[in-house]
Amino acid sequence: MAWIVLFVSAALETVWATALGESDGFTVLRPTIVFAVTIVVSLVAFGYVLKHIPISTAYAVWTGTGAALTVLWGMATGTESVTVLRLLFIAGIVGCVVGLKLVPARPVSASRDSAPRTGSRDVDAHSVR
Repeated sequence: MAWIVLFVSAALETVWATALGESDGFTVLRPTIVFAVTIVVSLVAFGYVLKHIPISTAYAVWTGTGAALTVLWGMATGTESVTVLRLLFIAGIVGCVVGLKLVPARPVSASRDSAPRTGSRDVDAHSVR
């Protein structure tokens, strides 16, 4: 479920980024309202995602997907040119997003005691009196 919410949040990133561009510095009311609503919903959804997916993976997927969708939207609406290189680089972003989804994230050990010490000067905050 978290991955679905992540992709919905990334799609909303495309909406708010587009609305931000159309707001003309927040001087046009309708896109300003669309921006305000979608950025809040997008970030709340992203906050939910971070309870289930590590931030390093979630943020990379969120920004990559949002960026790719924003460029594709620009191409579809004619505000961005369609070129082979643009499509190739978008495919690269999509490939990276798929790769991050497929590679399982290994949780970092919760215990600092199991981490190797690098020298005699390492001090655990709990052992200092």
